[in-house]
Amino acid sequence: MAGLEPIEVLVISFPGSRFSGRVIEELVSLRERNVARLVDALLVRRDEEGHVRLVEFEDLAGDPDLAPLADLVGDGGVDLVSADDAEELTAGLGAGDAAAVVVLEHTWFAGMRSAVAESEGRLLADVHVPDVVVDEVLGSLEGSAH
Repeated sequence: MAGLEPIEVLVISFPGSRFSGRVIEELVSLRERNVARLVDALLVRRDEEGHVRLVEFEDLAGDPDLAPLADLVGDGGVDLVSADDAEELTAGLGAGDAAAVVVLEHTWFAGMRSAVAESEGRLLADVHVPDVVVDEVLGSLEGSAH
């Protein structure tokens, strides 16, 4: 198997297990624009009694609302998230809710990797800063500017 570009794991909760097609549309858009590719995904559902059920996206083909998710993983999928990982990532999921555990490969990075190699450079760091941290820093900068 060829190596992957950097990956990111997103956990998206859906209160009441209500899904809209908007997240699927964005995942398709990311793939079409060669920004990111879905390489693994699980659907986690917590019933009213608190029991957790895990479903691989590939197994959603029979659900008309969720079948497009199965197509997104397709043949290029890699099992990166274990059942234990998924349960840990969704520990705060409420009864009756669902969550998608989505593993995205940053396909845009391939061009950067090539450019660095062609320049005889070396990537010294690759740091992801969550949006909440960025917002906090920007907020503190705005507060100190006054």
